[in-house]
Formats: sequence, structure tokens, C-alpha cells
Amino acid sequence: MLKERDIPFIPVGIKTGVTSGEKILNLREKPALTDVHTVTLYVGPQNQTEWYDYILSLKPERIIFNPGTENQELMDLAKERGITVLPACTLVMLSTGQY
Repeated sequence: MLKERDIPFIPVGIKTGVTSGEKILNLREKPALTDVHTVTLYVGPQNQTEWYDYILSLKPERIIFNPGTENQELMDLAKERGITVLPACTLVMLSTGQY
């Protein structure tokens, strides 16, 4: 849905491949990214801890915690850094114009 709405995105994950025509960057390599507006999480809270520093180092304006990814500890760390935290569904936000 991001591509269909001309919203630039860079997919990063633990599995390689392609999504919506974009190569998925290897999360384990912690790719250097700049000017990150939004991080949208699809990783359960039990698997987020090792990525806290990386996610926060991206200095996004906001982090969207999709259903099942809510994590109070990471939410609090993000808020302490002035990052907006949204427990929401990215797809619903896109389809309702709230993204």
C-alpha cells in the first residue's frame, strides 16, 4: 500500500527477498539509514530487545506498533527520546488516510 500511495519506504527484515518491488535489507547488518520518518514494527515484543538500540538510532519521528507488537519498554524508551509512539495498524492507517 505504501508504493501505491507513492510513499517512499525501505523494507528491513531478518528474511531476505523482495516486497512491492523493493529489496528487503538485512536487519542483522543494521543498515545505515538516514532521514527515517516512520518505523513500523511487525516483530513481536519477545524478539525486539536485541534491536532496541538500532531502532532508536534511526531517530524516526514515529514508531508504529502493529497489533501484537506492542511493547511498553520500547514505547517508553522511544517517548523519552521524543519519538511519537502509535499502537496502531499501518494498513488501517493507510486505508483511512491517517498515515
